[in-house]
Amino acid sequence: VQLQAFGGGEVQTGDSLGLSCVVSGSPFKIDALGWYRQAPGKQRDMVAIITDDDIKYREIVKGRFTISRDNAGAMVNLQMTNLKPEDTAVYYCYANIQPEPGPSRRYWGQGTEVTVSS
Repeated sequence: VQLQAFGGGEVQTGDSLGLSCVVSGSPFKIDALGWYRQAPGKQRDMVAIITDDDIKYREIVKGRFTISRDNAGAMVNLQMTNLKPEDTAVYYCYANIQPEPGPSRRYWGQGTEVTVSS
């Protein structure tokens, strides 16, 4: 199982940007998909998580970021609007996956940089 992230880049304050992540390897079941981010010198924090039954956002991105999942369930998107300099970070795609029937495991994609300049 691998996660491949796309998107990111440098934008201005107030701009919008989209991130996508594709899960490959045909796992048995994908329990959750989402995004974390890590700013320089800070810990990695959850941004948004989507499961079959729920969506959770970090408080500071509510109303600005939207997470979605394709019908096949193997792609997750993060649409970011009204970006602020404090959104600058490396964004990591995350998945909680059962590669085969049994316990789930965490998987991470490669980081993609988002830079918001003022």
